[in-house]
Amino acid sequence: MSATSAVLEEISRSLGDPSTFFALALPAAFAGLVAVLSTIAVERLGGTRGGVLSSIPTTIVPAAIGIWGAGDDIDGFRRAMAFVPIGILLNAGYLVLWRVIPATIGRRTRSRLLLWTVALALGAWLAIAAGIMQLNELVQPSVTQSLVVGMIAFATGIALGIAANMTPHPAPKGARRVSPLILVVRGLAAAVVIAFALILKRAGLPVASGIAAVFPVIFTTIMVATWLAQGAHVPTGAVGPMAIGTLSVSTYALLAAVLFPLMPIALAALICWIAAISLASIPAYLFLRSRHRQHERMQQQRPSHA
Repeated sequence: MSATSAVLEEISRSLGDPSTFFALALPAAFAGLVAVLSTIAVERLGGTRGGVLSSIPTTIVPAAIGIWGAGDDIDGFRRAMAFVPIGILLNAGYLVLWRVIPATIGRRTRSRLLLWTVALALGAWLAIAAGIMQLNELVQPSVTQSLVVGMIAFATGIALGIAANMTPHPAPKGARRVSPLILVVRGLAAAVVIAFALILKRAGLPVASGIAAVFPVIFTTIMVATWLAQGAHVPTGAVGPMAIGTLSVSTYALLAAVLFPLMPIALAALICWIAAISLASIPAYLFLRSRHRQHERMQQQRPSHA
């Protein structure tokens, strides 16, 4: 059976079986709620604090629990979690493109700049993700090798996150609120992504499931919603904080790959969440605060020209 046929069969089974449907719907609904709340966080708190807060482990929690509950295949679950940091690394690059593309083509396509930014950034993400999945099919790494690759991707993400924040960018609070319609659309999009990731796992495609679980629909809707409501300065200011803050998701996934098979799922999920925030989110915020304070001191020390 082809991968497409397996996915379609799993979708049909999920729609026809109430227990399977609710097993998909509950994590998806939670992910949608989180997506809405994180948009409000960026809008109300500004790009720096909001960017980090919106990147803490949220949708990955119901996704990981759902993937774990999709079957008894421990190796498949660990493969899925191992590929989450790869998807997160792709997301960091995707976020950086939101800063690079407007700066590169903004003067020539100002009237359609948002459309071009979304199209080029998502196109790059999809092309690279497809290449990664194809390479995985060709190489067929072991579970241990997959986890090692995930850790390498995590380390690379740290380097990219630090580089994206070496020069502070303006990250003001929004002056206007994101419309309720955009918030609803964002929540629905996030719910669909998580539901699809769970379907992929049930269809026997753990690698695709791990990457799909971190498809940048949440980042895209944050950027589009705040761009439309506040202008380009708020979402582009959140790029650096999001890029480094999202490393907490990689931390959660790598810990889940180890802890979920070893203890009750609720306890494992809680430990992974607390550890991810302690080891990634809090250090990211402290690093960003230090960089901005250093930048402010340098600005104050510059001689003024009358």
